[in-house]
Amino acid sequence: MEIQASRAKARVGPSGEPILLLDQNRAQWDRLLIHRGLAALSRVEELGGMRGTYAIQAEIAACHARAATNEETDWARIAALYRELGEIAPSPVVELNRAVAVSMAFGPEAGLELVNPLQDDPSLRSYHLLPSVRGDLLRKLGRTEEARAEFERAASITRNARERNLLLERARSCG
Repeated sequence: MEIQASRAKARVGPSGEPILLLDQNRAQWDRLLIHRGLAALSRVEELGGMRGTYAIQAEIAACHARAATNEETDWARIAALYRELGEIAPSPVVELNRAVAVSMAFGPEAGLELVNPLQDDPSLRSYHLLPSVRGDLLRKLGRTEEARAEFERAASITRNARERNLLLERARSCG
């Protein structure tokens, strides 16, 4: 929880707009909370025993916290942790997060291969992050028209006005 809370100031802009993880100013992350969270995670690892969902989620957050820059983030490790999390707590949202990590580690095409089947999952039909992620991957692949449509679809699903504005801005940026 402390590692997650360490990013609170960087997640939202001055007008309350959401700031995506890759766009966050890591200098705003609270180093004391990160240090305390990493120490707690270390104690959990020392105690051994069964690895549960919270420990795996903490390890994912720790991968982000340990990286000074986006480029230093161990995305392959994060993808592996999401795979492990999906084995003990299967969820289409966990799979979507794994797809993002896979795309960062191995390229947008690899991520899209994991995202596309999720479009048929009824539980994600009204989940705006699915078309948002798909739009991001399509844009990275140069498929801007498809990306724009996905960002617009995501904007039409979200109930949060600030997220809608961000998604519409992303759609406009597709050309």
